[in-house]
Amino acid sequence: MKIIDEQLLDETTEKAKQSPRLRMNHNFHEHLDEPVHRLINAMEPGTYLRPHRHRNPDRDESFLILRGRVAIFIFNDQGNITEQFILDSRSGVYGAEIKAGVWHGLIVLETGSVLYEVKNGPYAPVSPENFAPWSPAPEDTDSVRDYINRLARQL
Repeated sequence: MKIIDEQLLDETTEKAKQSPRLRMNHNFHEHLDEPVHRLINAMEPGTYLRPHRHRNPDRDESFLILRGRVAIFIFNDQGNITEQFILDSRSGVYGAEIKAGVWHGLIVLETGSVLYEVKNGPYAPVSPENFAPWSPAPEDTDSVRDYINRLARQL
């Protein structure tokens, strides 16, 4: 049995804080070729998950908030926000499911935030055509910071 407890969240959060990307996964699936991937993703404010979609292969993605606050954004093909919501268990918004092919992204609003994620395997890295062309590339750190701030102002 695999247990998700405060100790696991704390350990994974500490690794996220020390990571240059300000996030860290803890996988529950043992192999990347498994048909279902389950993991916790500890994230800190300032981490950048470039807006993307899951197409070819098409994959739905589900998130449950275990701790903290995370804003999820849904975008149209032009990069305009069409939906937004904050996952925060204290306010009763616990999770979301993003359908395959939908542009989405998130920003972390509170230190120590942890999501539980489920998506179909086997692992397939997000291909370049599935990264939103209207969003900044991760290596453009100034544009990334401005982009995260612009999203935060939409809340």
